[in-house]
Amino acid sequence: MKSDKEVQATVAMDRRGEIRQAYKGLGGDRTFYDGMITCSTFMGKIVSGLVWNLDKEKTQEYQEMVLSNIPENFGGKLLEVPVGTGIITMPMYRTLPGAEITCLDYSPDMMQRAKRLAERLDIKNTDFVQGDVGNMPFEDDSFDIVLSLNGFHAFPDKSAAYDETYRVLKPGGMLCGCFAVMEENKRTDWIIKHIYTPKGYCTPPFETAESLKKRLENMYRTVKVDTVESIAVFRAVK
Repeated sequence: MKSDKEVQATVAMDRRGEIRQAYKGLGGDRTFYDGMITCSTFMGKIVSGLVWNLDKEKTQEYQEMVLSNIPENFGGKLLEVPVGTGIITMPMYRTLPGAEITCLDYSPDMMQRAKRLAERLDIKNTDFVQGDVGNMPFEDDSFDIVLSLNGFHAFPDKSAAYDETYRVLKPGGMLCGCFAVMEENKRTDWIIKHIYTPKGYCTPPFETAESLKKRLENMYRTVKVDTVESIAVFRAVK
């Protein structure tokens, strides 16, 4: 008979497979995901408004809140997980030639799109690694910044993801990013539970803004959490 830990590991592995399959069609050269995440296409605007109650202004607001944590002249080591298609971050990385940037994603399809975008933008200082946020192939205290955009609501083993992102940060390093939380919009909550979760785009258990703040405060020295609709924007210093 399997132990609780073995059962949880099996469930997490199954969810990873579901997530990988769910996002498979969103990589390549397709642009639906990019249009949705940036609220920049007709269908993207419809989905953003219907699901997340976000328009282009609110979308730019929460993304700028996250990216403003990265210093303009940053020259340290940054890990982005998951990198997704890179549509939000690659333009910023082009302005940080002195930084050492590592991009990790579980989905090879999404990551390949990010790599192609980096090549088109002639970004030379970014490495791409396929891997699991819950078991990252990096040494302790490796990065000055860990950036996570729209990832934690999908990670199958959230406790491992929180532990690993903390582990690879240097003392004084910063975890920042954003992801979907519950109890900010009833329509969004319903869609996440009844549509996005069965499809594999989101994975329970889900945070609220309050539970996220408490969790991070138990791990980090200083924590700040804000929300734009159902998107929590967070910054935590180790």
